[in-house]
Amino acid sequence: MIFIVVKFKVKPDWSERWLDLVADFTQATRQEPGNLWFDWSRSVDDPNEFVLVEAFKDDAAGDHVNSAHFKQAMADMPQALAETPRIISRQLDGEGWDRMGELTI
Repeated sequence: MIFIVVKFKVKPDWSERWLDLVADFTQATRQEPGNLWFDWSRSVDDPNEFVLVEAFKDDAAGDHVNSAHFKQAMADMPQALAETPRIISRQLDGEGWDRMGELTI
């Protein structure tokens, strides 16, 4: 699985509109073959920072970055961003989330 986390620092005047800006991108990516998840969160420490946690089966992430909706998102996002997004992208064993061993409910 390819596991990716991206931090997006948005301009303050875009913080309430960011999720609307990326809504079509999010929906289209979630429909891609090989997408496991594509989830946005907002930082509790910085209201202008959004965190994207995404995962793809094997090489499906390559198809993702070549898609029309990815290219459109890359054209749409810069107007709202305060800086270049920061990313961690790693290939991991597994196919999804595991249960936490230290806490069982």
